[in-house]
Amino acid sequence: MIKPFMTDRICIIGGSGFIGTRLVKRLLDAGYFVKILDKSKSETYPDLWIKGDVRDMSSLLSALKGFDVLYNLAAEHRDDVSPKSLYYDVNVKGAKNVCSAAEELGINKIIFTSSVAVYGFTYEETDENGELRPFNEYGKTKLEAERIYQEWQERDKNRSLTIIRPTVVFGEGNRGNVYNLLKQIAKGHFIMVGNGKNIKSMTYVENVVSFLIYSLRFGSGFHLFNFVDKPDLDMNSLVTLVKQELGKSGDIGMRIPYPVGYLSGLFFDIISKITNKKLPISSIRIKKFCSNTQFTSASIKNTDFKPPFTLAEGLRRTINHEFLSNDSDKGTLFYTE
Repeated sequence: MIKPFMTDRICIIGGSGFIGTRLVKRLLDAGYFVKILDKSKSETYPDLWIKGDVRDMSSLLSALKGFDVLYNLAAEHRDDVSPKSLYYDVNVKGAKNVCSAAEELGINKIIFTSSVAVYGFTYEETDENGELRPFNEYGKTKLEAERIYQEWQERDKNRSLTIIRPTVVFGEGNRGNVYNLLKQIAKGHFIMVGNGKNIKSMTYVENVVSFLIYSLRFGSGFHLFNFVDKPDLDMNSLVTLVKQELGKSGDIGMRIPYPVGYLSGLFFDIISKITNKKLPISSIRIKKFCSNTQFTSASIKNTDFKPPFTLAEGLRRTINHEFLSNDSDKGTLFYTE
């Protein structure tokens, strides 16, 4: 390991989004020189924003000159992206372009956020040695991107590549899957599908951002990490905890069997196809909701990294911001798995 140098010039590709904005703030607070490269303007840091797109090699070459470290957070990640070719254009071709630009410009350190989606559905707690069997285009293209980055690092052993596979990320200002779940519970609209015993690994945004910064100290070579906040919660425990934080009864409430929920998802799939509209309920979302997604990291245990917040603290902070404070409607950024 090497310690990070404050002289490092850092570019965050995809830095206008939920995780990127938090990362920029923390790096600036630490004294780093930081710029954002994104196709969308940064609402929080417009003066640091450079317009660029990982699909456009020329924009990368002109924007990345003079940087020492690249974070790549850019991705097509929603489960309803259309056309599906966008997953490959952004996640795979984007990885090829980033590596080519880094090679041409002599940039030797890349930190890439992948996803636990590369493992697909898991039936037991899975670490970095788990079988890679992605089931959707997002997971498949993230895995392809990982291999492209590894090939880049292998061409020069002095290069440093860190790949981080977070579980689903939540936090203040998030408008993704966890937020939608919390909102349903807060409004009393939540219905449990299945028995609620399936385990969901999650990650609080401030913790994964802390590890992204920690990763600056890794020297040459290839470094791979899952990122998850422990302990894991099953759906029954998660819903009970959230209700308690909201000051509600801890009773789970209405339940429907998984087969009924899945058939409902198929019905909404048909409606979505007929109307050509994206709907909040689908068969794949029901399946994902009811599946086990339990992960751990054997690699992080070999470091001295300590997350700044517990999972319960992250949930408490998020719930307070979104549903119990006067600022509950201010968040506009999103991140989903």
